[in-house]
Amino acid sequence: MDIHADIPLKNFTTFKLGGPAKAFAEIHSAQDVVQAYQYAKANQLPFFVLGGGSNVIAHDEGYTGLIMHMRIAGFEVVADDSFSTTIKIGAGEAWDSVVQRAIQMRLAGIEAMSGIPGTAGAAPVQNVGAYGQEIADTLQSVDAYDTQTETFVTLTSEQCGFSYRNSIFRSSDMGRYIIISISLRLSKSAPQPPFYDSLQKYFDDHKITIYTLEIVRNAVLDIRTSKLPDPKILPNAGSFFKNAIVEDWQLTDIRAQYPNLPLFDMGDGHFKVPTGWLIEQAGFKGKLLHGIRVNDKNSLVLINEAATGYGDLAAARDEIIGAVRDTFRIQIEQEPLEIS
Repeated sequence: MDIHADIPLKNFTTFKLGGPAKAFAEIHSAQDVVQAYQYAKANQLPFFVLGGGSNVIAHDEGYTGLIMHMRIAGFEVVADDSFSTTIKIGAGEAWDSVVQRAIQMRLAGIEAMSGIPGTAGAAPVQNVGAYGQEIADTLQSVDAYDTQTETFVTLTSEQCGFSYRNSIFRSSDMGRYIIISISLRLSKSAPQPPFYDSLQKYFDDHKITIYTLEIVRNAVLDIRTSKLPDPKILPNAGSFFKNAIVEDWQLTDIRAQYPNLPLFDMGDGHFKVPTGWLIEQAGFKGKLLHGIRVNDKNSLVLINEAATGYGDLAAARDEIIGAVRDTFRIQIEQEPLEIS
C-alpha cells in the first residue's frame, strides 16, 4: 500500500470541489485498512474513508489528514435457504453493480435502490434508501475495523442504530469503524404491490401490471434519469438535503395554507415531507445562487454550475435552509457528509 501526498479531492468527489489531501491511500484489503490506520495514528493524522465521492463535500483548504479511498472488492453467497440468500459484499463495490447482480440472481430487496451512486460500504453509513426501500431492510451485518480496540468486529443490523438516513457511523460512533464488507439477506420472492407512490404512478402511467425485478429496476432508473442530473456531466452530490421529518402538531398551520401538502406517514405521529417540495414552494426551483443551480426537475439536488469554492456552496445552502425555515418553520438538513 502506497501513501500519496497532495491529491486534489475535487478529482474524487462528484461535486468537483475541494483542495488537496495531505495523505491519500488506496484501500484494497483489510490489511490495507490496518496499515493505513496505523500510519495515520503514528503520524497523528485524522482520517476519512472515501467511497465513490457522491455523498461528500470537500473544502477548499483540502484535508489535513489521511484519505482512505475504499476499493475492497468482493461478492459471495454466504448463506442460502428456500426463502432467501445472504450475500457478503466488499465495501468498495459500486452499489448499483451490486443491485444489478442481485437482480440477475433473482434476489429481491434492493431493486428500488437501483441507480444510487457510491459504494456498498457507504450504504449503511447514511442508511441509503429510495422508493420505499432502505439498506436497513436487508442488512444482516457489517464487518469493520474498530479503531477504538484496533480489532476486526462484526456488527449486527440492530447494533448499527439505523434511523431515517442515519446510523451510528455518522452519529454516535462517527469515525470509529472502518467498514470492510456488508452482508445482505435478500428475498427469493417477486416484488409485490403496493409500491412507493411515485413508483406506482410510473407503473400506472405506463400501464404496467406485471412486476418483475427487472421491471422495477428499469422503472426506477427511468424515474431517476428524468429527475436527477448525471454527476459526470453536471457536478452534483445527489440529494443535497434530507427529506424533512415532522410531527403531527407541526402540520396544522402548514396544511391550512397548503392543503395539497404531500406527506408520507411514518407512524408514531411522524410524517416525512418531501424537502424538494418545500424548496420549490419557497421559490428556489431552477434558481442560480452563488454559482449553485437548484435543479429544475428535483429541487433536492444542487448543481455546481459555476461555484468558485466551498464558500459559494455554503452560501447557497444556508440561503435555502433559511428560506424554508422562515416559510414553513421546518429546519431542513444537509445530507452529504463534509470532509473536514
